[in-house]
Amino acid sequence: MGWFLGLGIAGLVLLVLSLVFDGVLEGVLDSIGGGLDGFLSLPVIAGFVSALGFTGAIVLGTTGTGAGVAAGAGAVAGGVVGWGTWRFSRALLRDGSASAPREGDLAGTSGSVVTAIPVDGYGEVLLYLAGQPVKYAAKAGVPVERGTEVWVDSVLSPTSVSVRPVER
Repeated sequence: MGWFLGLGIAGLVLLVLSLVFDGVLEGVLDSIGGGLDGFLSLPVIAGFVSALGFTGAIVLGTTGTGAGVAAGAGAVAGGVVGWGTWRFSRALLRDGSASAPREGDLAGTSGSVVTAIPVDGYGEVLLYLAGQPVKYAAKAGVPVERGTEVWVDSVLSPTSVSVRPVER
């Protein structure tokens, strides 16, 4: 049973090392076939070894069977945990379906004036791009006082917008 517990603990240590040293240890596995779409990644191997060890220890400790049956049960459990870890990591890496927000997405949004906007000059407005506050230089056809709510008419450049006051 000591061997199985040692394998389980070694798998957990490998998992901690893979989290602490993030991609450093992954280079070792790339040379031996880690390019199988992450199937031989450290979290997958750590999950397999931990499940093999702990399941083997449980089977050996609770039943009267030998080490061979415990190792077989551990290998099956390790395969299931490794496969589940691989599928979960692939799902996390694929979660990029939404496009990144761009400045063009600002047209039609509202914000507030941070620095007053003169007639033929620039002021500053606070807008929200993807939920994050971003300050932009702003131009308007009329003077706009600080604190006024404004609508973005158009995006002039990556750092400036054209606005108009909200009429209520």
